[in-house]
Amino acid sequence: MKRTVTFTLAAAASVALLPTLGFAQDAEPAVGVNASTDTVYILNSLLFLVGGFLVFWMAAGFAMLEGGLVRSKNVTMQMTKNIALFSLAAIFYYLLGYNLMYPGDGWSIDGVLGAFGTAGLEPVGVTAADADAYDYASTGSDFFFQLMFCATTASIVSGTLAERIKLWPFLIFTIALTAVIYPVQASWKWGGGFLDAMGFLDFAGSTVVHSVGGWAALVGALILGPRIGKYKDGRTIPMPGSNLTLATLGTFILWLGWFGFNGGSQLAMGTVGDVADISRIFANTNTAAAGGAIAALILTQILYKKPDLTMILNGALAGLVSITAEPLTPSLGAATLIGAIGGIIVVFAVPFLDKLKIDDVVGAIPVHLFCGIWGTIAVVLTNSDASLATQLYSIVVVGLFTVIASGIVWFILKVAMGIRVSEEDEITGLDMAEMGMEAYPEFSKG
Repeated sequence: MKRTVTFTLAAAASVALLPTLGFAQDAEPAVGVNASTDTVYILNSLLFLVGGFLVFWMAAGFAMLEGGLVRSKNVTMQMTKNIALFSLAAIFYYLLGYNLMYPGDGWSIDGVLGAFGTAGLEPVGVTAADADAYDYASTGSDFFFQLMFCATTASIVSGTLAERIKLWPFLIFTIALTAVIYPVQASWKWGGGFLDAMGFLDFAGSTVVHSVGGWAALVGALILGPRIGKYKDGRTIPMPGSNLTLATLGTFILWLGWFGFNGGSQLAMGTVGDVADISRIFANTNTAAAGGAIAALILTQILYKKPDLTMILNGALAGLVSITAEPLTPSLGAATLIGAIGGIIVVFAVPFLDKLKIDDVVGAIPVHLFCGIWGTIAVVLTNSDASLATQLYSIVVVGLFTVIASGIVWFILKVAMGIRVSEEDEITGLDMAEMGMEAYPEFSKG
């Protein structure tokens, strides 16, 4: 009886408050009336902020995934790389990258090279009257959101080169990647550059983010070489990770963060249509990941007679990368199939790289590069505005630029300071050799 009375009173209070809530912005609201400019500004900024901190959480996902897939003697090194690369990305994207990526009318070379300079925020105390002057969302929320994508690109490189790269050369490369390489090519699409003018479609970055990280990782792996003992007498020697529980946690964290990655890329939440689209993006993103995971589960059972957890984890990530170029237009069924093909690609690409003696510790190249390419091509299957020729051309342009730019930086670092640890340090483990501390000291004391 008490619960019934309480509910009745609450309902009555809610009805009484409805006029106040409805008339907060308009004197005579009507169904279908658009939100005011300041409301749209607030909602769009909120989307960027919520999406941004979800993508930030992906940094934890990458750290946990890598920490689980490397051997225990290298875990501290991976944790250090991940927190350092994110911090460096935050600083150097502010100092140089953001303006290079979003030059507005200030291109140094029109459509090709953006403006040089530091990012700036709106002044303290912006009012509703100022909203029009700051476009559709706050500058701070936009910078915050875009920074997270930049940092994600660097995280991709970290896992591939694990267990044999020196700390400081890797961090210097991270600076080059986040300050220049990533922002310049991203400006060609998202900054209104020449690829965008051609009609290139990449909704949330299968090419702009994921393939760029994959290309940079591939070049680094080729220059760095494989781990000692990885390939012997024509065979690939397994080097199991230290903690598959941690790797699984990392995958779920990345899966969660991807809702901000793709959903936030709608870049607007001020209308009913925008919110409906964001909801559709969430659903498609989720089912693509599921499709990738199930495809890898079934295929590894068929090929290896037992399911392979690491392949299943990467299958889910492959599905996420595959749907990132166009998470809005597919149906749930199409999104599932796009993700499933990504999962299949990973299962075949991992041993393919091993045959080429390209040592990718966590499988980042198959997930982010191969599936980034597939996802960018798959746009034409569901979006009638996409041109296959333009999609392929853009993949090649971004790939060539990233390979050449990354290759130059890696080569300079190799000549100037060396990028690979000594054989003795690699055998000992980078935790002690580079960091002087172990992630699991109690297990090494006997």
